[in-house]
Amino acid sequence: MPPREARPSDWKWRTIIEPFRVKSVEPIGFTTLREREKLLDRAGYNLFQIPADKILIDLLTDSGTAAMSAKQWGALMRGDESYAGATSFYRFERVVRGLTGYHHVLPVHQGRAAERVLMGIICRPGAVVIANSHFDTTRANVEAAGARALDLPAPEALDSAKPAPFKGDMDLRGLEREIRAIGPKNIPLILMTVTNNSLGGQPASLENLRGVGRIAKRWGIPYFIDAARFAENAYLIKLREKGQGRRSAREIAQEMFRLADGCLMSAKKDAFANIGGFLAFNDGSLLAPARSSLILGEGFPTYGGLAGRDLEAIAQGLEEVTDEHYLSYRIRSIEYLAAGLRRAGVPIVEPPGGHAVYIDAKRFLSRLAPRLYPAQALACELYRVGGVRAVEIGSLMFGKGGKKGFTPAPMELVRLAFPRRVYTQSHVDYLIEVFSALARDRRSIRGLKILRAPAQLPHFTARLALAS
Repeated sequence: MPPREARPSDWKWRTIIEPFRVKSVEPIGFTTLREREKLLDRAGYNLFQIPADKILIDLLTDSGTAAMSAKQWGALMRGDESYAGATSFYRFERVVRGLTGYHHVLPVHQGRAAERVLMGIICRPGAVVIANSHFDTTRANVEAAGARALDLPAPEALDSAKPAPFKGDMDLRGLEREIRAIGPKNIPLILMTVTNNSLGGQPASLENLRGVGRIAKRWGIPYFIDAARFAENAYLIKLREKGQGRRSAREIAQEMFRLADGCLMSAKKDAFANIGGFLAFNDGSLLAPARSSLILGEGFPTYGGLAGRDLEAIAQGLEEVTDEHYLSYRIRSIEYLAAGLRRAGVPIVEPPGGHAVYIDAKRFLSRLAPRLYPAQALACELYRVGGVRAVEIGSLMFGKGGKKGFTPAPMELVRLAFPRRVYTQSHVDYLIEVFSALARDRRSIRGLKILRAPAQLPHFTARLALAS
């Protein structure tokens, strides 16, 4: 009898072993404290404006920042760059169909392009798109199409200290209530983001995904999944949901897709690609308008703004990401960071999700009012002290100004989003050390004020200054 293949559950050692070997390296940006202070001032306390070569550990995003595998680099060489009907598209289409089960597959240059295409053809002024939580570009694309974005997260999602296993769930009672109040004809889409990036990277349960599907079907409302981190969500279902432990992550992922009518995906996350994404669905009536929008803004339907080599890299990445040795390492690495931050007295969103640890800046800097942007202040101090770049998910990103005054975001979070297969345990240990220092000196951290910011997606280009 051949030896049984080792499973992630067989490994009980305390040390986290990366399930890969390093074949290529690049330098990281060492700077002095004084240099970082000057850089922050020059950038208007906006970390998006800091040059990448001045960053020691870059946790701004896990989007497009992964280290590709040897097989992905090899796949790039197979890329067919024909304008129409490239063989790389047909391999890409075959892999996406095999994973999702959806018949119509349209490549795009990244996830927000899929959002633009979908929202542009289904939304109209006065319509309402309902989600567990819209992320920034999703909300912007809904609003750009004249519709309103409505979030219905599970009630426990807003309690960062409560360690519920599936805080990415949708509020099913709230969903029924809102459908009755708004009217199903005014709701062109119900969207589930897995994992829920806006509220701590939390997974949605299979039970909840099924429940949303039943409600959507009963009311005749299209139901899509924002699948950027579908594999991490599937593996957390395997770990946390009763009755799912014996199933493979890929089997769980395939059921997740079967429950919905379609999906949109940024392949820059769980497909390990540096660019790309797709829109996939079964409803043939959406195909012609989606293709027209795609041709206008992205390119011909068999390349959608991507090179053939990008399509090859995405296809290969989608086949690699459900490997459970990788997923086990990924989730355990995030848990290791979370444990270190807890020891340092840093409040986080509990439990940690799959791609990031989220710091609760509202609790960490409780003396700073939301109008002083505590999460952005903490993110800037993290860079000033340690050279680490993170991203604010709080009132700079989601707060609202206007005639009625300032409306803060429901949570003030700093997201430490880990690029896939990039950093090692020693980088994480350094990060824990930096946060230990921040925790000791938290009373010296000053708030911020906005000097200027655009109305939409202000966090990308706003300029801020230290508040007096």
